[in-house]
Amino acid sequence: MDKNKQIQKRRQRRRFQVRNKVRGSAGQPRLCVFRSLKHFSCQLVDDDAGKTLASASTRDKSLRDQFTSTTGNCDAAALVGKAIAEKASASGIQTVKFDRGHNRFHGRVKSFAEAAREGGLQF
Repeated sequence: MDKNKQIQKRRQRRRFQVRNKVRGSAGQPRLCVFRSLKHFSCQLVDDDAGKTLASASTRDKSLRDQFTSTTGNCDAAALVGKAIAEKASASGIQTVKFDRGHNRFHGRVKSFAEAAREGGLQF
């Protein structure tokens, strides 16, 4: 089997394991994270209704001027974490379920989570 296919299958299995344990509702939505090499984004998702309640990304115009050099580092992820915490508190959401997907909890994902906790989110 091709090595890239093996990596994709492992990622998909890890993602499904996390997703089966974490299910969001209107009172406690799921905070899912996506990271690429250049950007970082997150969403607050209500799985019962199938709707996205709020989102933040390094591609947002309001956050673009705050980045110093690149958008694919821990500092950028922390800014996105603060932004999603502000949007969640404006919507009246205080507790969320954290869905890290297939990503390990270190680096950009960890700095994002710490910034979101400092912003007032509980998970």
